[in-house]
Amino acid sequence: MSGAANYFAWQGQMVTPKLGRRVIEAGCGTGNFTGMLLDREAVLAVDSEPACVERLRELYRAHQNVEARVCDVAAPEFLELARFRADSCVCINVLEHVANDEEALRAMGSVVQPEGVVVLLTPAFPALYGPIDQRLGHHRRYTRRSLTQTAEAAGLRVESLRYMNWVGFFGWWANAHILKRQQQSEAQIAVFDRAVVPWLSWMEARVAPPFGQSLLAVLRSP
Repeated sequence: MSGAANYFAWQGQMVTPKLGRRVIEAGCGTGNFTGMLLDREAVLAVDSEPACVERLRELYRAHQNVEARVCDVAAPEFLELARFRADSCVCINVLEHVANDEEALRAMGSVVQPEGVVVLLTPAFPALYGPIDQRLGHHRRYTRRSLTQTAEAAGLRVESLRYMNWVGFFGWWANAHILKRQQQSEAQIAVFDRAVVPWLSWMEARVAPPFGQSLLAVLRSP
C-alpha cells in the first residue's frame, strides 16, 4: 500500500486506542506503525529482517522509549520477551505470513501480562485469496469464525472482532478473480486513498460492516 497515507492512518486510528502503555509490536517492518506508538511508555518492536530493524532504529533513534530487536514471532526466542512486562502485543498484517498461526498466537499471549491484550489486523475472507496473496507469502485469509477458533485453540479469549473496508472487499476480489493481478496497482491505491478512505473511514467508525477486506481482532491472554 505504498503511498496510501489516508488508509494507513485509518488503520492506525482503529488499532492504537486498543493498546496499553507497554507494547510489543510483532513484525514491525520498517516502523511505519511504530511511529503511531511514540506516546507510549515503552515500545519493543521486533522483526525477523535485520535490515528492517536497523532502519527502524535509525528512524526512531531519538526516542528513548522505542527499542528494536531482530526476532521472529515463530522463534523460541520470542518467548523471552515476556521480561519486557508488556500489557499489549500488536501484530499488523503479519499473522497470515506465519505457517503455524496457532503457535504464533500462543506466543503473543505468553509475552503479555495476565489479562493483557493481543491486537491483530489480518486479511479477511478466503474467497478473496488470489495471486497477490500468493506473491506476498500469505498462507491464508481469515473469517471471524476461523480466527476465533485459532485464538481459542491458542488459549486466548476473543474480546471483539470486526471487519474493515467493505469497499476494498470488492476491489480485492476483482483483482484476484477477474483481473488476475500479480501485484497491487499504484493507480488503484492512489484513487482509493484519496477518494474513498475519507468517507469510508467516517462511515465504518459509526457502523461496523458485515464483511470487509480486513479483520480487526482484540484478544485477551489468560
